[in-house]
Amino acid sequence: MKKLEHKVFYILVSMLSIFLLTFLIMFNVQSYNRERTNIENNLMRMGEQNKPGRKEKDNIDNKEMPDKEMNEEKIKDENQKIFMDSIIYTVQYDSNGNIVNIISHTENGSIDEEVENTAKNLISSNDNSKMVIGNLYFEKYSYTFKDFNQLIISDNSMAQTRLRNELNTSIILFILLEIVIIYFSKRLTSWIIKPAYESLEKQKQFIADASHELKTPIAVIMASSEALENDFQQKWIDNIKSESERMSKLINNLLNLSKIENNNDRVYYSKNNLSKIIENSCMTFESLIYEKQIKFVTNIEKEIYVKCDLDQIKQLMGILLDNAIKHSESKGEISINLRNQKNEAILEVINKGKDIPKEIQDKIFERFYRADESRNRDDNRFGLGLAIAKGIVINHEGKIEVNSNNGYTTFRVYLKKD
Repeated sequence: MKKLEHKVFYILVSMLSIFLLTFLIMFNVQSYNRERTNIENNLMRMGEQNKPGRKEKDNIDNKEMPDKEMNEEKIKDENQKIFMDSIIYTVQYDSNGNIVNIISHTENGSIDEEVENTAKNLISSNDNSKMVIGNLYFEKYSYTFKDFNQLIISDNSMAQTRLRNELNTSIILFILLEIVIIYFSKRLTSWIIKPAYESLEKQKQFIADASHELKTPIAVIMASSEALENDFQQKWIDNIKSESERMSKLINNLLNLSKIENNNDRVYYSKNNLSKIIENSCMTFESLIYEKQIKFVTNIEKEIYVKCDLDQIKQLMGILLDNAIKHSESKGEISINLRNQKNEAILEVINKGKDIPKEIQDKIFERFYRADESRNRDDNRFGLGLAIAKGIVINHEGKIEVNSNNGYTTFRVYLKKD
């Protein structure tokens, strides 16, 4: 069971972690692409916006630039309509690669030595035919060369800060959510394997109880056989016969229970008159009930039809009636009710006797469960009857429940009508 629990836990953690990691990676990739596209668009728009006329080009080539302050003011005015969320520089240089002017397009922006050195290095590289964005996580500048001896440089610092903050946030979020996933997976694993764990525990209990039930008759048979070898007496033969019959009944009940629990052939059930089945079952037990001086009352609606297995419903009634007789007090009362209710047929078997404590009402349908251990062997009972009854009801997609108070115990069965 531990191996199953660990396997389920690791599968859940792996699946949820992969989903979370994929989501965070996609989020960061999308943010990166957005920032890259934004820088690229800014570089392209600045290049288009800052194209000088022919006369200006001749002035640049001849080192006869207009007044620097007027030139900067002109370009800034032209760029007022462009939305910028980056720091952009325009570098103008002559045909010899000497920088003529550097203009910052950011309000109150300053031009430091690093920008000037970067511009000189880029111009001297003679690689003026492409746009370079670079890795926004590590590269501080992106740039593009334009016609008329212009170099547009974008400072990536703001985008870099945003991307790194988002990456750091994603890492922290991943760690925190991993803790939540581990906690959630443990709880979910416990919930998933609970039925398997309960089934295993029931199986263990079933083996222990069945072994206990078989151990006594086998011991009696062996002892009686040994005694019979030395002293032939009828009582030893009677013991062997009695215990053999007990084992045979137990094995038949176990096989019957196994058959019922593995029966999924409801589609092959035929439509039967449930009212007639209940009436006939009551008639079978009438003599035994009257012999025990128990008052017997029936209230059975006529012509109630359900799709069912005839033999299993008869067995169900036999188990419930036998249980009612066994647990009825002397000169008590048993009532059988059958009625229609919307799309269901409701069967009730009620007996007057000792109440079943509420804490064990759910347990009485379990295999080998017996509320009174001291009387069961004398009654030749194994605690399988109600388990078989529940299996029959579940096979018919119905429901069985028990209610016990004020000296009356009611077993109520709900069967679907077709």
